[in-house]
Amino acid sequence: MKETTSLAPKIQRAYAVSTTYQRSREETEASLKELEDLIDTMGLHRVGAQVVSLQKPHAKYYLGTGKVEEIKQIAEDLEVDCLVFDHDLSPRQQRNLEQFTGLCVIDRREVILQIFADRASTREAVLQVNLARLEYSLPRLTRAWTHLSRQRGGTKGTRGEGEKQLEVDRRIVVKKIARTKEELAKVKSHRETQRKQRRNLPVPTGAIVGYTNAGKSSLLNMTAHADVFVENKLFATLDPTTRRVILPGGSEILLTDTVGFIRDLPHDLIESFSSTLEESLYSDFLIVVLDASDPQVMQQYETTMQVLHDLSCLDRPVIIVCNKIDRCGDDLTHLNAIRAKHPHTIAVSVTQGINMEQLSVLIETVLYENYS
Repeated sequence: MKETTSLAPKIQRAYAVSTTYQRSREETEASLKELEDLIDTMGLHRVGAQVVSLQKPHAKYYLGTGKVEEIKQIAEDLEVDCLVFDHDLSPRQQRNLEQFTGLCVIDRREVILQIFADRASTREAVLQVNLARLEYSLPRLTRAWTHLSRQRGGTKGTRGEGEKQLEVDRRIVVKKIARTKEELAKVKSHRETQRKQRRNLPVPTGAIVGYTNAGKSSLLNMTAHADVFVENKLFATLDPTTRRVILPGGSEILLTDTVGFIRDLPHDLIESFSSTLEESLYSDFLIVVLDASDPQVMQQYETTMQVLHDLSCLDRPVIIVCNKIDRCGDDLTHLNAIRAKHPHTIAVSVTQGINMEQLSVLIETVLYENYS
């Protein structure tokens, strides 16, 4: 069922482009750094990047013609195979950029989709990935048929082989989308049955949520003595994983690791992965994991809390876990700012085992306060 074709074997060298449109220089550089991490996770070789000052996107190329010419020359000098934009490109902009530069052009959304495709393992995740990619590709089908462009010419009212092929291909994609949605509905129904069975157990459930690569899976492993896949890459885990945890007082809980959030994650991708995020909806409490050592930790916090708000998940106890405290030194400004908003905040280092026992005690305390 996994209808994916990795770009990585064909594309080796990538050049990243980000702009200051609707954000500060600092925010842009942070987003670009995140895009570079995504490119690494995708398996491409980064050979350069730049930030472009932009007041307003241009309709044709997103960037001005002069800047596109400059980037094209840089790409030729660096022998680049692919341009990666840190913004959503319209199908027209993507097509125009590819025609102008002669290179493959992808945007942030396509990078994330490719990573999802490479890392999805369960049937539900694979179906969700396929659905998101099909819906993304539908308005971009002309990119796949540039070799027929000369045949698409002709007088008004006539259609060449390329245009006929596009119509056929579009119908195929539409049918695949409908079929995938049907299959996904069946899988979700099965998951809901499992979830109901789990809710019938007298065991509190918690969801570990937060920014991708903040240490969520590592936290689950340490707390539950489990072996959930962990890798120092974005979106290392896409599928929800539930493990049993015995708290210090002897009580038992179920903890679920969920897909990580990311800056500017398109809402349609959140919808595509709603099943793993729904674990947050049906949990009794939340553990929000943040990377305390990241200079952008407050933005991580705001992004995570906004998504949880959008999911209507903030009506239950929330524990904030600031991970990687061993890398923070003496600067605890961000930690104190978060603690001022959330009394149930704790600083830990999962890898070093710092305050992990205290975290288990805090979980037990929060449950006792709310469910005793």
